[in-house]
Amino acid sequence: MMIENIKMPQLGESVTEGTISTWLVKVGDRVNKYDPLAEVMTDKVNAEVPSSFSGVIKELIANEGETLAVGEIICTIEVEGAAGEVAATTIEETKPVEKAAPVAPAQTPVAAAPVQTIAKTDESGKVRYSPAVLRLAQENNLDLSLIPGSGNNGRVTRKDVLNAIANGVPQAAPAPVAVEAPTQPVVAQTAPAAQVAKAPAAAPAPVIPTAVGDIEIPVTGVRKAIASNMLRSKHEAPHAWMMIEVDVTNLVNYRNSLKDSFKKKEGFSLTFFAFFVKAVAQALKEYPMINSMWAGDKIIQKKDINLSIAVATDDALFVPVIKNADEKTIKGIAREITELATKVRTGKLKSDEMQGGTFTVNNTGSFGSVQSAGIINYPQAAILQIESIVKRPAVVNGMIGVRDMVNLCLSLDHRVLDGFICGKFLGRVKEILENTTKENTNVY
Repeated sequence: MMIENIKMPQLGESVTEGTISTWLVKVGDRVNKYDPLAEVMTDKVNAEVPSSFSGVIKELIANEGETLAVGEIICTIEVEGAAGEVAATTIEETKPVEKAAPVAPAQTPVAAAPVQTIAKTDESGKVRYSPAVLRLAQENNLDLSLIPGSGNNGRVTRKDVLNAIANGVPQAAPAPVAVEAPTQPVVAQTAPAAQVAKAPAAAPAPVIPTAVGDIEIPVTGVRKAIASNMLRSKHEAPHAWMMIEVDVTNLVNYRNSLKDSFKKKEGFSLTFFAFFVKAVAQALKEYPMINSMWAGDKIIQKKDINLSIAVATDDALFVPVIKNADEKTIKGIAREITELATKVRTGKLKSDEMQGGTFTVNNTGSFGSVQSAGIINYPQAAILQIESIVKRPAVVNGMIGVRDMVNLCLSLDHRVLDGFICGKFLGRVKEILENTTKENTNVY
């Protein structure tokens, strides 16, 4: 018989790990190719992992609740083949490191995805770690020998290192350096840009005392993944923030005149959000630099305008994608918003519906918010928060009147974007929205 490995698949663009929520099989079960083996959670999607082979489950390597990097082995299957032969797995060669060995500055770009997170020993007894684990430890000056491993056989995973960064561990002690007394006046020097940009290690988590009646809520795999990605975005992308005020009185009147007949004819609602998404897509086409991503030594300006829309559930936030939003009508966008939101809330969203986003639009106004600063959906360069439409007094043609007003709040990655181009982009969105009338705008 032959042993084949099933690995953690990549369930979305920029997804680097997943959590086994439920095993659907047990050791000894016979499965066919494409049968579901396990349910996996990520910060973007819940999905089933199918079998790549027909055979008998030999070993469940990962436990329920365990988080593994993309490419890590989750189970093995015994299939028909040459007796005693074991299938080879593609694992990138890792580098041996000894305890207390000094670490050199990382050369791999921060955004590179991990390929393996297994620590193992060679014949000399030296501990081996994956490139992803090594890179994170080097960037944050951590001694890997001090970090307990949660993986199989006590291996240190990328998740373990991220937890150590967030919660704090004893840092690797720098080697002592002999310093001679200066004979000339010392001139203060500026740290290299790479050092200035590097995020400091997080302080240890506080010890919070509990009292009778306090409730401890276990952190789910989805919540852990969201926390990890948000931390990465805030550490890697220097956030800046802008806001613009928009008079949407014309839009409100136009939409309200259509909503009942539209719902009766189409079977779904014509929401304000669809108008905002269409305006953003049109403005991105005119200002394509906003539709870009940071890639270390270059900036990638994306050709397609694929808008991620934030959809919240009780305990998680998902970002399905409206592909080629600039080519869709307001009606088409409204339909897709409804369908994607329904799939999220019923657990039927597919992994490919989460991929390819180039810019995020978040409808925070649905919660009553009037001003907020969103965290960028990494590796995108910006996220736009659409706030509540509220009636406020405003000056129009020299007279004070009650108008429907909304704030648009933009968080931007200052490595990619500057205030000038973002201000022009927001100004264009404002212009489109303020001129949304029956005469100027067709929802079909």
